[in-house]
Amino acid sequence: MKLHSFDEIIWLQHTDIYSQNADASTTNGNTSAASTAIVSRPTRFTMEGVGARVIRGPDWKWGKQDGGDGHVGTVRNFESSEEVVVVWDNGTAANYRCAGAYDLRILDSAPTGIKHEGTMCDTCRQQPIFGIRWKCGECSNYDLCSICYHSDKHHLRHRFYRISTPGGERTILEPRRKSKKISVRGIFPGARVVRGVDWQWEDQDGGNGRRGKVNEIQDWSAASPRSAAYVVWDNGAKNLYRVGFEGMADLKVVNDAKGTTVYRDHLPLLGENGPGKGPGNFQIGDQVSVDLELEIVQSLQHGHGGWTDGMFECLSNAGTVVGIDEDHDIVVAYPSTNRWTFNPAVLTKIASDRDGSSQQFAVGDFVKICHDLERIKILQRGHGEWAEAMIPTLGKVGRVQQVYQDNDLKIEVCNTSWTYNPLAVTKVASAADGTVPVTSSGERLSAILKKLFEPHVSGDITEELVKAAASGNTQRCQEFLSGCHGGTNGQSADVNGVFAGHTALQAGSQNGHLDVIQTLLNYNADIEIEDKDGDRAVHHAAFGDEPAVLELLVKAGGDLNARNKRRQTALHIAINKGHFNVVKTLLELNCHPSLQDSEGDTPLHDAISKEQDEMLSLLLDYGADITLTNNNGFNALHHCALKGNPSAMKILLLKTNRPWIVEEKKDDGYTALHLACLNNHVEIAELLVHMGKT
Repeated sequence: MKLHSFDEIIWLQHTDIYSQNADASTTNGNTSAASTAIVSRPTRFTMEGVGARVIRGPDWKWGKQDGGDGHVGTVRNFESSEEVVVVWDNGTAANYRCAGAYDLRILDSAPTGIKHEGTMCDTCRQQPIFGIRWKCGECSNYDLCSICYHSDKHHLRHRFYRISTPGGERTILEPRRKSKKISVRGIFPGARVVRGVDWQWEDQDGGNGRRGKVNEIQDWSAASPRSAAYVVWDNGAKNLYRVGFEGMADLKVVNDAKGTTVYRDHLPLLGENGPGKGPGNFQIGDQVSVDLELEIVQSLQHGHGGWTDGMFECLSNAGTVVGIDEDHDIVVAYPSTNRWTFNPAVLTKIASDRDGSSQQFAVGDFVKICHDLERIKILQRGHGEWAEAMIPTLGKVGRVQQVYQDNDLKIEVCNTSWTYNPLAVTKVASAADGTVPVTSSGERLSAILKKLFEPHVSGDITEELVKAAASGNTQRCQEFLSGCHGGTNGQSADVNGVFAGHTALQAGSQNGHLDVIQTLLNYNADIEIEDKDGDRAVHHAAFGDEPAVLELLVKAGGDLNARNKRRQTALHIAINKGHFNVVKTLLELNCHPSLQDSEGDTPLHDAISKEQDEMLSLLLDYGADITLTNNNGFNALHHCALKGNPSAMKILLLKTNRPWIVEEKKDDGYTALHLACLNNHVEIAELLVHMGKT
């Protein structure tokens, strides 16, 4: 197996430029940089698994490149779907097989950011479970994280299912009582280390070759657990360094330490599931973009992972397909390290050459310029450089005029010509006449909806019922439910059947078709069925801004306080969507005004974040609890001071009947006034000082 020298490793990452971790929530001293710029490695595939911690597998034949049996390394990148580069903790780097023959086992995939939403380790209470999920095959709804599984938590005689990826295949394993454990070694507490191949922290260590001691394994970021090591250097300096985050290896071990003991044969083989294909012919490694308007994307996301504010990055960034779940939705990773699940209908594949390490361009090709300013500035170094006059070209489509000998491109764009790094552009498919096809979001949506709701009889009666409910065709719904229809042999439809992730009641509720809903209820439609996101009919009515539907559902016994998988009620959703009439109706129908979601946020917190002052005032009128704290320890007043929303603070101070709340301290001792001062929110500080006096 080919070994890589230090210089080769540097070449492998020559387009990888990482600035310091700018997460202010950490204590890492490497926080001086203003932002983090991440550039993809020049490999043919970016696949699930980069950053995973691995040990040798069953087909290993490479001697002691890894340092010996049980020694740990980090997945750096995939050179193809069959070959992976690993940097071992001892500093050795080499290519290994991950298809056909399996040289590696995955010890811990938590650093990659893989998480199983909606799960919790029933021993340590980690929520959600990151990395591999271990589900008891003999107990109902009992899960363990990797640390607890290998630490012999729960009954050793019980068999467990191993679930490597969310929605992935379950592999049943022998009871741990019958299995052998081995010790793993490498960068663990007590290890002596020097700087590694990705070191970029100047002389924090005291100089090249200086040593330090690993004190603890920590999280480099909340999205990448167990991906860093806290080191105390011999010169007295202390800091956090990457060991797995984004495949990076800041450290090299000179005297390794013993880690945990693990059930080696229970660990998954790296690559055993292989890259798959999903709807729309998407497959792992594809570059994709979201080109539809926001409202359209949000609508199509219902039942396909939903939409959160953090997903706005997908509207301006290309992502990489890293997974296809059990419902055939597409999991996409972004440069921020976030992973989002999408309805395949919202994604557009970006043209690429899968047979080469980079796209091949020719004169006349249409290309789209990278829209990310910080990224393109980095990519342009040594490739024509960057000029501020190029800003108008970001995200625009141009035509290749010349391909230089070093593969740089001269591109005509925005009525001028510039030289670009080929990594800064993506090829755009052109029509037969040589023009760039322009399709509006509306046209794309029409095509999607036409395909979904086209009037032809599919032969699937459930599909036809859901389509009829979504389009408001009460008569057709009646016919399908009663069996008085043609084309499906007179069969009666299941009123609770699911098509495209939704029941007829959910589809009708979101679109406000009252007659359809009443017809479905007459046939005993189940109001409390949940879709993939845990949303029920009341949630869909809130999404669709349909207060009248809520009134009808509650008369039929619908639970207005039902939670989805993010623990959100319909009230949370209505506030986040800005649907005031839905909020008013829900409160008038006596929904609970202060239930907390999975982040601990109440509707008050959401109204403050969304600057929905009218809704905030209404919530307080209906008795919303200002004292409840979210998972970060912020009550409504703290949250308002943090966000810098003076109009909301004025409402809170005027309407609260608990004046002592102004002096309420967080666990760290900070009051709302402290938070306002720390964040330079002068107007809020003045309100707290003057209006907060009893």
